[in-house]
Amino acid sequence: MKRFWLVLLSLGLVMVFSASAFAVDVQFSGSYFAAGMYLDQVSLIKGSTGMVSSYNPMTGQPIYGPNNNNQSTAFYFERLRVRTDFTISPGLKLITRFDALNRIWGGARSTPGTYDTQSAGTRDEEQNIAFDWAYIEYTSPIGLFQVGYAEDNVWGPAFGSSGSGPPSGQILYGAQIGPVTFGAAIYKEADGSISAVNSSATATDTDYDRYVVFGIYNFKGGETGLLFTSSRIANDKQTPSSLSAPGMGAWGVPLSMGGSFIPVANMMYIYTLQPYFKTKLGPVALEGEFVYGWGSINMENGVAGYNVQLQDIMAYLNAIVDLGSVYFGGTAAYMSGDNGQNGDRVEGNVLGGGMDWNPCLIMFNQDLTYWVGPIPGYGGTSNFSGSYPNTGYGGMTNAWFFQLKAGVRPIPKLDIGVAVSYAMADQVPTGYASDKSYGWELDVTGTYKITNNLSYMLGVGYWWVGDYYRATGTQSSAPLRDEYMVINKLTLTF
Repeated sequence: MKRFWLVLLSLGLVMVFSASAFAVDVQFSGSYFAAGMYLDQVSLIKGSTGMVSSYNPMTGQPIYGPNNNNQSTAFYFERLRVRTDFTISPGLKLITRFDALNRIWGGARSTPGTYDTQSAGTRDEEQNIAFDWAYIEYTSPIGLFQVGYAEDNVWGPAFGSSGSGPPSGQILYGAQIGPVTFGAAIYKEADGSISAVNSSATATDTDYDRYVVFGIYNFKGGETGLLFTSSRIANDKQTPSSLSAPGMGAWGVPLSMGGSFIPVANMMYIYTLQPYFKTKLGPVALEGEFVYGWGSINMENGVAGYNVQLQDIMAYLNAIVDLGSVYFGGTAAYMSGDNGQNGDRVEGNVLGGGMDWNPCLIMFNQDLTYWVGPIPGYGGTSNFSGSYPNTGYGGMTNAWFFQLKAGVRPIPKLDIGVAVSYAMADQVPTGYASDKSYGWELDVTGTYKITNNLSYMLGVGYWWVGDYYRATGTQSSAPLRDEYMVINKLTLTF
């Protein structure tokens, strides 16, 4: 018995003196917000047609739900987001992030399995708890490696980025030599392989894979970078049921941004070049980005010899002059559109301004769309834009966008901002009325910093709706209503 206790004591001493080898440093960070919103109308239509609930996958035409054109909506909503960094040893981390109670207070729960545009989990999981990130970050002597589920579609400015969208499984490598950072990554956006949970798959290799190579040069007062991406999208690689001629069928893309009609069975290839810059010259902060996308849709399984060529161009420039208590500036952006007249060529709507870029409170606002849904006009138009299905970009498309903004800080803790925006379509889809105007919007926001970690925001937006949303109708047969909203938001960061 004495020998037993001696051995046990020895093991205890070994554990004590080896404790540092087993230690894990855990750091938490994140945010919580609680918000309330009032939206004057859930539809731009003054008639008897109901709200758009979905789109016919074969024709692209809207499917209308109940007639709620005269209804407003108001509710409270919240989200808790927690990131945890487990430092295993110097240079080695396990990083996780989850969202919890991402839901409307007392509101209806989503149908189980509903896709969530902002999470790796489903919409109903987000309303309880859903993990989005879980990856290893290893800083080795030859560079940084990142393996696992992590943030995706983030590059340069908020314009063109969709980090607030679903994360993805990825393998990323990056290194730095002097002022230059460079790297490459493989992203698994979607996998259609036959498995225990996907035993009904009827085709092989129906995956969406994306490959990127990037470089960033840091200079005094700013940075510039160049990104190349190559995407192979085979989500819709399937046998078409009734497609026999080019130009039949549809993506199901809302016509609001000029969605073109293309057969649904395909292999899509998209390539992009995305240079950007950020710099600060005294009180002036400048940033800009140019995106050129090209590729093809190659038809398979029943539509032999039919290919669609893709092209997309986007440009963005933002300038802010910050004089301390006063600031002012402007934004200009362009996203090419497609009018649907060329059956073998698509010249816009492939990419998008990104889910992270929300220049207005109502027009093209991704957060508003997430909580309320698209605000529909006629002919499938809506305040929500978007890109072709499954490309992963999202955001504003087919648009010229201009904004002037200014703000004042009467005291260090209070920031009052005003923005006036105008947007118009680049192309009008075939059959639409000729007016390109999306309309004007005035946004006024005030943010008060209660403490270093707690802030309160109050915002009011009014949208003078443009005639583009009449689609094929006229002033008398397609009457529109303007829109306004009020939002207040309490945000805690830690």
